[in-house]
Amino acid sequence: MTMDNLKDFVKILEENGELKRVTTQVDTNLEIAEILRRTMYEGGPAILFEDVKDSNMPGLGNAFGSMKRLELGREMSDFTEIGERIASMTKMDMPSGLLGQIKNIPQLKKMTASFPKSKKDGPVQDVVMGKPSFSQLPILKTWPKDAGRFITLGLIATRHPETGTRNLGVYRMQILDDTHALMHWQKHKRGAHHGDIAEERGEKIPAAVIIGGDPATVFAGIAPVPEGLDKYLFAGITRKKGIETVPCKTVDLDVPAQAEIILEGHVDPTDVRPEGPFGDHTGYYTPPEPYPVFTLTGVTCRTSPIYLTTIVGKPVLEDAYIGKVIERSFLPLMKMFHPEIVDFAMPPSGWFQGFGIISIKKRYPGQARKVMMGLWGTGQLSLTKIFVVVDDDINVHDVNDVIWAITTRADAARDTMIIPNTPTDNLDPASPLVNLGSKMGIDATQKTHLEGFNRPVQEQVMPDEETVKMVDSRWGDYNL
Repeated sequence: MTMDNLKDFVKILEENGELKRVTTQVDTNLEIAEILRRTMYEGGPAILFEDVKDSNMPGLGNAFGSMKRLELGREMSDFTEIGERIASMTKMDMPSGLLGQIKNIPQLKKMTASFPKSKKDGPVQDVVMGKPSFSQLPILKTWPKDAGRFITLGLIATRHPETGTRNLGVYRMQILDDTHALMHWQKHKRGAHHGDIAEERGEKIPAAVIIGGDPATVFAGIAPVPEGLDKYLFAGITRKKGIETVPCKTVDLDVPAQAEIILEGHVDPTDVRPEGPFGDHTGYYTPPEPYPVFTLTGVTCRTSPIYLTTIVGKPVLEDAYIGKVIERSFLPLMKMFHPEIVDFAMPPSGWFQGFGIISIKKRYPGQARKVMMGLWGTGQLSLTKIFVVVDDDINVHDVNDVIWAITTRADAARDTMIIPNTPTDNLDPASPLVNLGSKMGIDATQKTHLEGFNRPVQEQVMPDEETVKMVDSRWGDYNL
C-alpha cells in the first residue's frame, strides 16, 4: 500500500511500536527540542506532541530518526532501489518498429504512472485561514542562542522563472513576525538559483512551504536530484505512484494535495536582512548572514493537521538517517557515471557533506584521483570537503577498515591531494571564507610500480582455509 499522507505514516509507526504520544502540555520554546534531542541521541521513537502550548496543532518529531522508520516510510529495505528506478528510466532504448514499441509498453506505463496528477482541490485545502499568520503553527525555537523560531522541515516549492521546472528544497526559515520570515536558501541551492533569476528579471518569486507530506514527497524535497528533474515526478517514481497536486489559492504554484499544511507567499530577492544565528547540523551556531524575506499571503491546511518538524545539532540526530537513505539511493546513479565505483559512504559524524568514502575496482594508475575529481564536479557532491578512495576489499561502512587502509596503503606526501579555492558548504565552520575553501583527497588504494611504488607489495595475512573449516565444524565443542 502506497502511503498518501503523513497520517498514514503516523498510523503505521504506531502499529509498529515506533511512535509515542505525549499528552502533557509542552512548550515550543526549547522544551520540545530538548525532549526530541534526548530521544534522538538515545535512539528513541517518533513523538507526537498532542498538547502544544499556544497552538491547536499537534507536533510530530523524530519521524525519520531510525532506519526502521525510514524503511516503513519508504516501504522498502534496500534504498538502492530508488536510484535503480531512476537509472532504468534513463537507460530506456528508443523503440524501433512495432515489436520494440510493444516491448517498451510496461516501462512506459511505469513512467506515466509516476507523473503528478493535477486536481482542482484536495484535503490540504479543507481549511483556508482567513487571516494568514505564522502564529497559528507550533514553530520551534531549538537552541538557546537561536535568533528566534525556525521552520526546519518545510519543503519549499518554487518554479524556475524561465523553464518552469518545479523544485522542492528544504531551507530553514526564521520567523520575523506574523507574516514575514527569512528564507535561508544558500547560493548552491536551486531555490536560490530561481531567486537569482527572478531578481535579474525584476520579479518576486512565488514560493509555497509544504509541511507534512507523505514520506516519499518529504524525501524528494531533501534529495539532491539531477538538475532539471521535476521533484514531484521524482517523488512519484520513488513510490511507484504519482502524487496529486492542487493549485495554491494566492500564488501560481502547485502543491501536494495530501500535505498537512501549505504556507503560500513570495520571496523578494531585493529585500535581504540578517538571518541567524542558528544551531545547525554541524554542531555549531551559524553566524548571521543576509537572506531574502518571504511574505506570507495564504495558509491552507487539512482538518486537524499535524505539524511536522525536526531538530539539528551535533551528530548523530534524525538528519543522519535521512542522509544515509540519500547515500544509498544515489549509489546506482553514481555508478552510471563512474562504473569503477563499488560502494560509497558518508559517515554521519562528518555531517555527510564533510566526508565521503568511496571503494573502487581499480584498474589503472591515478584512477582514485579521477573518481574524486569526477565526484567533486557532480551536483551537491561538489561541496564535500574530504574524499577517501579505497580498494574494493575495504568495507566503506566500517571506519576501522577504512583507517587501516589509509595507514597501510597511503603515503601522506604521495597520496594526499589538496585543492584550494573550491566551493564549500555555506555552513562549514572551518572554511577561511564563506562558501570558499579547500578540499582534501586521500588515495588509500594499493599502489603499484606504475605509480612510483618500487617496493614489493607486502602480502596480506590470511588464515589457513582448511583450519578455518575445521574450526567452523568444531565451534560448538569449544564451549565459547
